[in-house]
Amino acid sequence: MLIGVPKEIKNHEYRIGMVPASVQELTSRGHQVVVETQGGAGIGFSDDDYRAAGATIANSPEEIFASADMIVKVKEPQAVERKMLRPDQLLFTYLHLAPDPEQTDDLQASGATCIAYETVTSDRGGLPLLAPMSEVAGRMSIQAGAACLEKSKQGRGVLLGGVPGVEPAKVTIIGGGVVGSNAARMAVGMGAQVVVLDRSVDVLRRIVSEFGTTVQTVYSSKAALEEHVLSADLVIGGVLIPGAAAPKLVTAEMVSRMKPGSAVVDVAIDQGGCFETSHATTHQDPTYIVDDVVHYCVANMPGAVARTSTLALNNATLPFIVALADLGWQEAIRRDKHLANGLNVHAGKITSEEVAVALGREYSPFSA
Repeated sequence: MLIGVPKEIKNHEYRIGMVPASVQELTSRGHQVVVETQGGAGIGFSDDDYRAAGATIANSPEEIFASADMIVKVKEPQAVERKMLRPDQLLFTYLHLAPDPEQTDDLQASGATCIAYETVTSDRGGLPLLAPMSEVAGRMSIQAGAACLEKSKQGRGVLLGGVPGVEPAKVTIIGGGVVGSNAARMAVGMGAQVVVLDRSVDVLRRIVSEFGTTVQTVYSSKAALEEHVLSADLVIGGVLIPGAAAPKLVTAEMVSRMKPGSAVVDVAIDQGGCFETSHATTHQDPTYIVDDVVHYCVANMPGAVARTSTLALNNATLPFIVALADLGWQEAIRRDKHLANGLNVHAGKITSEEVAVALGREYSPFSA
């Protein structure tokens, strides 16, 4: 199979779909890999590194999209990239289609087969290709939130961990999954007062087992959510419904009653966000203010630590890339029901029920 790896073009996105070590795995199995020139330069991988791994270097994305059987990316294809997709082509990347009807329209029109990292599942019920980026984003959310509380960022002027004689900031984390538990780990390490809300008692038990009394766990009723959002200095939104749009758990009215200068970090923004006042931002312009509350809603947070993120993502995606290349996508998803769950669009049809429901479109299940 000829596998194409274009350079990412989203704002301040330096990750790349495959690192040289991953390329070597594919070329050693007889596949061809073509990488766009300078694709890995932002994270320290040169064209020569890719050549040494057996890749050929393309001078433009057009060369890659015109020739590759499978396109491996990180972020969702941008409009200019979507126009280059072909009906006989496989796209393997993050898509986050539920809040993005325009991208969905373009992918359907392309006729391409599109497998989304974020809806591939596992035997343990997790999302193995989303988990590494959720780990990164969860940890980053506390760093970003701590900065948002600085007065120069229009925050309250509060140090997350406080100092002797001055109480620490209160961090409320909505959702105790991968994002939430990693956010809690960083917030505890920085000395903050931490509350985690979730609707799963089993998740709350796991948080207690990991953190003991350093984290307060609360069942996420509407009353509890409002109480702990309004009393927080920093609120982290880490709620995920696989493949579907994130629920708007924090209303605009609640945001209007938060402490002036408090901050929210909406890690769920890729799926539309879980704050009613959220809209996607970029690393170039990451924050905005609503009702004196600083909002950080960067849609590709892990891109800021691109080398760590790319290596972590490749550790998770490589076995699936190998299976798709060795077997072809139809046989690969026939053998692996979890990879089959990643199929979102094929031949102009939406094959993910969650995406179809979120967008009000027709659902067309694919039978391998």
